[in-house]
Amino acid sequence: MLTFAGDFPNICSLIGLFCAVLSIYYAILGNFPAAIIGMIWAVFFDWGDGIIARRIKDRTDEYRAYGGQLDSLIDIVSFGICPAVLLLSYGGFSPWFLPGAFVIIATAAIRLSYFNVFGLVDDSTYMGLALDNNVIVLAFVFLFEGFFSHAAFSVIIYTMLIVLSAFNLAPVRTPKFAGRWFYVLMVYALGLTVIYGWMLWNSV
Repeated sequence: MLTFAGDFPNICSLIGLFCAVLSIYYAILGNFPAAIIGMIWAVFFDWGDGIIARRIKDRTDEYRAYGGQLDSLIDIVSFGICPAVLLLSYGGFSPWFLPGAFVIIATAAIRLSYFNVFGLVDDSTYMGLALDNNVIVLAFVFLFEGFFSHAAFSVIIYTMLIVLSAFNLAPVRTPKFAGRWFYVLMVYALGLTVIYGWMLWNSV
């Protein structure tokens, strides 16, 4: 098992999982800037593992199959459990936020199960909005938290995540971002890390 896990693309996937675990940890502590940093880097490594895997020419079918399963299970944590925990924590773990957390995780499970069976519509098109886009949008929207009261912003992110969940399962075709978009994501992740890092520094 560890031989498969030691495959370089799978190591990249596991680094993404570590980022997601850090995000969950900081979300529970109520340190939301740190949680967002972990979450956006989980997206970066999720994109990176696929790029690395495609560039390894002699990778066996067994390694490809294992990597696909590992990536899917990690996605449930990174893009299902992680934003759900952040929502619960931001809502003070109020029972009113439990339905939203369930919808987010259930949506991730349903979407990933569908993808594992049917895959892409074609080489560059998903059915429904990919789950990682939820985190990309959430990380951007959280920049404006300071303009709202805590209660108002909790409603905003609650509503936004439910709407995004609907798009995740919607029968609409969305593009798969690849190629140069990876470098755009890298700049985005670095930029948000600097901004949220600055917020953390000023809050000390």
